[in-house]
Amino acid sequence: MALEHVSFGYHRGRCVLQDVSLQVAPGEVLALVGPNGVGKSTLLRLMAGLRRPWEGQLLLAGRDMALMSRREVARTVAVVPQEVHMPFPFTVRQVVELGRTPYVKPFALGGDHRDRTAVERALALLGLEGMAHRPFVELSGGERRRVIIAMALAQEPQLLLLDEPTAHLDIGHQVEVMGLLSRLAHEGLAVVAALHDLNLALRFAHRVALLHRGRLLAQGPPEKVLRPHLVSEVYGIPLRLLRQDGQQVMVWDAPYGVPRQ
Repeated sequence: MALEHVSFGYHRGRCVLQDVSLQVAPGEVLALVGPNGVGKSTLLRLMAGLRRPWEGQLLLAGRDMALMSRREVARTVAVVPQEVHMPFPFTVRQVVELGRTPYVKPFALGGDHRDRTAVERALALLGLEGMAHRPFVELSGGERRRVIIAMALAQEPQLLLLDEPTAHLDIGHQVEVMGLLSRLAHEGLAVVAALHDLNLALRFAHRVALLHRGRLLAQGPPEKVLRPHLVSEVYGIPLRLLRQDGQQVMVWDAPYGVPRQ
């Protein structure tokens, strides 16, 4: 996918994103980082085709997304939003089966062999086989997050968009999910994830896009973009990089309790 000089706002006269040019290729994890309100979620909505830019264009496999049908886009792009509310008492398996909607013919029941195989694979990838028959509404926030990621993978997308995929997850499942995204990228999937945890971006992303005040401030390899002086300026707190066991770690360079300036 490629974004070319994209600008967008929800109200005329107030631009949320301005002149953003960005690409994500098969086989890579691109992390969108930046403070709250800089446009990360909005950028994902544009990439999903849920909104159209005021200016610029989005190209999906070389085609203008504005000229593609919703079914065409849904067969290529899958989205994991921050929050999902199910209006019906679906089981985990039934929620994951919703990922096959772009492929199922109207009034068809049960799907075909490919649909069932895709659902089983998605359940297995997220370790959900043992809870496939549990009601979705009875799950914890972290379990629900894993189910929604499985639903997206059941779409068999070429591009996977995730808005805070590690939200509500304990640290073990955060690493597990990000490791899964890395493996999927290694198999050829293009992954874009909005992240608040800069250390997850440092460890798992191939490239990072740093957004600030609606603009793309920097993009490139994590170690090139997440430089302490630049990130400290964007987030408004002193940060520094440490190296632990061969990995770079971003830490707050101030005693706890020190107020933000």
